[in-house]
Amino acid sequence: MAENLKKGDAVSWNTSQGETHGTVVAVRTSDFSIEGTDLKASTDDPRVEVRSDKTGKHAGHQPSALRRR
Repeated sequence: MAENLKKGDAVSWNTSQGETHGTVVAVRTSDFSIEGTDLKASTDDPRVEVRSDKTGKHAGHQPSALRRR
């Protein structure tokens, strides 16, 4: 799904608190950090950086964990 997601797309994902909504900030294909947490990514195993609509915090997810809204 990563090839289908792009910056600005509205997405949702599951958390322990329930479903969360947010926006794609970037599809990452190289290692990066979010709020002090190092995340690994590559062209074969990308990560999607998202911003939560509720908290404004950023997180990195595997594309398979996200659903387009």
